Amino acid sequence: MMKKLIIGLFALSVNLLPNMVMAAGPSVPLMEANNDLTDQPSLQRGAKLFMNYCLGCHQMQYQRYERTFRDIGIPTEVGLEQLIFDGSKVGSHITNAITKDDAAKWFGAAPPDLTLIARVKSPDYIYTYLKSFYKDESRPFGVNNIVFPSVGMPHVLQELQGLPAPITKEVEEHGHTVTKVIATETDGTGELSVDEYDQAARDLTNFLEYVGEPSRLESEALGIKVIGFLIILFILAFMLKKEYWRDVH
Repeated sequence: MMKKLIIGLFALSVNLLPNMVMAAGPSVPLMEANNDLTDQPSLQRGAKLFMNYCLGCHQMQYQRYERTFRDIGIPTEVGLEQLIFDGSKVGSHITNAITKDDAAKWFGAAPPDLTLIARVKSPDYIYTYLKSFYKDESRPFGVNNIVFPSVGMPHVLQELQGLPAPITKEVEEHGHTVTKVIATETDGTGELSVDEYDQAARDLTNFLEYVGEPSRLESEALGIKVIGFLIILFILAFMLKKEYWRDVH
């Protein structure tokens, strides 16, 4: 019985290994986002970028406008006027009107919900992804991405960054010489300078990290208090133990 179980588990692992390798994707060095969830101006700028450039295709159906505005310090009336464009109520979830069928028809696959993207992919991945688009006329939208080769979405921040050109290098892969894109170089046509776009990418990443775990700062503050309480409790218990056992020893 045990032998059959071991053989079955081995066969399952062999079948799953190729899928796991494919899911892992290409290995690309990631840039450090260096986010600061306590930086409310950065979170506010990131929210503005998301609502203006991302929400048309990507939803955050597990997050509400009201919670978002409250957490990152945006007055409700300002949020209603400047960040809600479809007449949704402030208590509504952050969704859009695009259907999955239409999205799949236009982009090849429905754009994913981004509520938990920072927890699934990591902030460093998002930040690097936003900075890794480059011109590729062979692609349907005229762009490709170093982190996500053959990406199916346009470079939605192109008017801010411009359309970077690829920097290539010939490398050896499996005994063959191939040309790989290793970096990008801005063409200077964007509204923002290089440093300004870096900050914009960091702001958007910061906002997506916040949305992935809105109560993180509260949880960390509560955790510190709990640890402090446990330390004090341990000291009191230790002193009480010594007092009770003094006569015994």
